[in-house]
Amino acid sequence: MRTIPIAQLLLRLSVGGMMAFLHGWPKLASFDSRLTSFPDPLGIGSAPSFVLVVIAEFFAATAVALGLFTRAACIPNIIAMAVAAFIVHGADPFAKKELALIYMAGFTAIALLNAGPYSIDAILKKRKTKP
Repeated sequence: MRTIPIAQLLLRLSVGGMMAFLHGWPKLASFDSRLTSFPDPLGIGSAPSFVLVVIAEFFAATAVALGLFTRAACIPNIIAMAVAAFIVHGADPFAKKELALIYMAGFTAIALLNAGPYSIDAILKKRKTKP
């Protein structure tokens, strides 16, 4: 079907783009002030937890939106959203977990579908397979 590549592009741009610019960018922009006050859900310290979340939510999500190393870039976001839903908001009502679960489902779908033909991954694959 000709609509599947468009759906892959739309899913990548919306899920990856919204994560990067609605969640990751604000964290990156306030990096210094939030570094020591960020929650530590895994017991590794506030600073390492915050750095890992910024890497996932901004850098990996941007890579997903661009279709660059897409499957690998989905993994940090799936993990971050699982931690947010099941650990940070584990005891909270479903409404508090909902957004993290939606993002987790979106990144999981992207990982399963892969980037599609309208992506940097597809361009790199074409270059690699040219004789």
